[in-house]
Amino acid sequence: MKVLAQNILNFIVRENLHRIFLIMFLLILFGAVGLAIFEPGVNWQNAFWWSIVTLTTVGYGDIAPTTLAGRIIGGVIMVLGIGILGMFTATIASVFVEKKLKANRGMNTFDFENHTIICEWNHRAADILKELRSDRRMANKPVVLIAEVEEKPVNDENLFFIRGNVDEENLKRANIGKAKTVVILGNDSLDANARDAQVVLAALTVESINPDAYTVVELVSERNVPHCERADVNEIIVGSEFSSRMISRAALDHGISKVMAELLSSRVGSDLNQIAVPAKLAGKPFMEVFTEMKRVHNTTILAIYNRKEGSIVTNPPGDYSVAGEDQLVVISDGRNVKRN
Repeated sequence: MKVLAQNILNFIVRENLHRIFLIMFLLILFGAVGLAIFEPGVNWQNAFWWSIVTLTTVGYGDIAPTTLAGRIIGGVIMVLGIGILGMFTATIASVFVEKKLKANRGMNTFDFENHTIICEWNHRAADILKELRSDRRMANKPVVLIAEVEEKPVNDENLFFIRGNVDEENLKRANIGKAKTVVILGNDSLDANARDAQVVLAALTVESINPDAYTVVELVSERNVPHCERADVNEIIVGSEFSSRMISRAALDHGISKVMAELLSSRVGSDLNQIAVPAKLAGKPFMEVFTEMKRVHNTTILAIYNRKEGSIVTNPPGDYSVAGEDQLVVISDGRNVKRN
């Protein structure tokens, strides 16, 4: 409460509202004193009430001056009151407009926790944001965008924009120290080598400030994967490699790209999800876990993420022991399952 009061006081002084309040008080006092003196039968309480409602142009009409002096005072209060109220409302409006402009131009600093940060903006970033918002887990969660664009690129009330390069200063403005996930995309205006170099540098900066953040990076060339691995990046997506593999599989097994597209999209059909192992199934053989998850949750297990070793076991053997700290990579509709 003390901090709130101090912030309000600082705001009033910073916007010079204390001067407007002082002028309003003096006008109210002038009107009340004048009415009490010149109008017969008007006490101080009613005089102050009349002065306030006249200054604010409400004018209930319950008290009206009848003498010439009283009417002159009333006229002065009305004319000056309109001007003072105009100054007050204009000042308040300008504060909100300035705040909105600063937000759209990426000039703010944020203090979110367990949020997602997206570095760079391009058509892929737009698609990523759409996919995130299609998932119930991220529908209303804060996402901070750091990019060198003129203003906030999309109308999303939970997308918060910081204009500039992906450097230490702007990452700290996004509260990188408390972020849960960081997605680092390439700058399409650069050539392939410079683009990947910028991504690697950003990844090193992120990991040096918050090694606990889950970092996903996008590279052009597979040759730069080792650099990101040395930076302890959690996931590395090589665009050209992923596309070529998808095309080759589609050529061999017709229609497989459509299956993958549906699984990777939160907006269509079932999704790929990573969920926690139910407590009652911890330590059970994979076949038993597989059967139980399909029977109870209509969920198909594709792989197991061994968190202790940081490895993925795809299509595990039936007798594989599923540990309680493992994560299940599944196909599901996202309902009735406990995610990590």
